[in-house]
Amino acid sequence: MTNQKVLFIGAGRMAEAIAAGLIHTNASMNERIVMTNQRDKKRLAELKEKYVVDVTQDWEAEVKNATTIVLAMPPEVHDEVLEKLSKLVTNQFVITVAAGIGPSYLEERLPAHTAVAWIMPNTAATIGESISLYAVGSSLSESHKQALTVILNSIGSSQLCTEDEVRYLTAITGSAPAFVAYFSEALIDSAMSYGVSKELAQKLVVQMMSGSANLIKHAANPSAVRKQVTTPGGATAEGLKVMEQHRFKEMIHRAVDATNSKANGSIKGVKRERLI
Repeated sequence: MTNQKVLFIGAGRMAEAIAAGLIHTNASMNERIVMTNQRDKKRLAELKEKYVVDVTQDWEAEVKNATTIVLAMPPEVHDEVLEKLSKLVTNQFVITVAAGIGPSYLEERLPAHTAVAWIMPNTAATIGESISLYAVGSSLSESHKQALTVILNSIGSSQLCTEDEVRYLTAITGSAPAFVAYFSEALIDSAMSYGVSKELAQKLVVQMMSGSANLIKHAANPSAVRKQVTTPGGATAEGLKVMEQHRFKEMIHRAVDATNSKANGSIKGVKRERLI
């Protein structure tokens, strides 16, 4: 991102993750990052000390100096910010990381031909392991695409999607880490029910989850891994039978649909067939 200057409007965890990733991949990038937060001076001071970036509470004054603007604030704040931003942008690249704010939303509220993109990372961005879904507007140049690639690569891997795909698949890539963590908690509780200490139970489950994830990634086939572990008529098969009896897969489908319905407001009864 030579000569690129990135302005973050918002200074939460995702803004920090992206800024940290950019600095990690390019040590001098901190000199071209400005973090803003209108309400929390303490947070800005912490970021300035930790990453040696520029900080300000007046983001509007920084727009003219930016080449890329990352909107890293809650969805409900976007309308107010975009109204102000629309009067200030010239040819800046505007990216949002907010749920529900797709490229078409940005394009409707910014000047014609503004380059825009929507990135949906997950919490693993904080350790550079996100799988980020992203969709782009209709006015990206090659330089914009390069800038976007640098940002995406700084926090993990990524997948280009349509706007609808990002909207519905975020439940899989964005919310599902919480589902996996909840499953881990249940396994820890099960271990503790046999008299194992919480410390040991957590150690065993965390390593099992990490190893299993790496095994599945290496095999690129979750079904093959499940079959590898499961001896027909054996102990693992008995446990899986209980999951089937309690409709484990149906429960996961319902959790994904509920997440999408909440994230997309009035959209109900999301049909997975739309994405095929």
